[in-house]
Amino acid sequence: MEANSIDGKLIAAVRIRGTVNVSHDIAETLNRLNLKKVSNCVVIRVNSSYAGMLATAKDRIAYGEVDKDTLAKLLAKYAKDFDAQELLDNKRDVKELREKMPFRLHPPRHGYKSTKLSHSQGGSLGYLGTGINDLIKRMV
Repeated sequence: MEANSIDGKLIAAVRIRGTVNVSHDIAETLNRLNLKKVSNCVVIRVNSSYAGMLATAKDRIAYGEVDKDTLAKLLAKYAKDFDAQELLDNKRDVKELREKMPFRLHPPRHGYKSTKLSHSQGGSLGYLGTGINDLIKRMV
């Protein structure tokens, strides 16, 4: 995953693993992303600094581009006064959602593929692309 391929896009990040036996840098990155507990979800608009944080925490989180349907389901349940289309069209800023986040999701129905392997190896960690939508729909 290249940082410029997701620059400016609306990304959802879900924490999958905890911080036991993890370096201080990764724990601090998860804290700065506001992913303090397992199954927490945040929606961010990616710039170069967020891309670096996502790359640092890739072995603890799953992230990818969120679509309108998934974002609408998240917002309908956790932030009723926000419209998904307004966020996708840049009419409202993601910063307005900060007081509602992180969204506390349920563990996914039918479980994770693997919490120890990256997506490219058949697991659930790292950059999922649009596969994050399926994961979030199973968790809402």
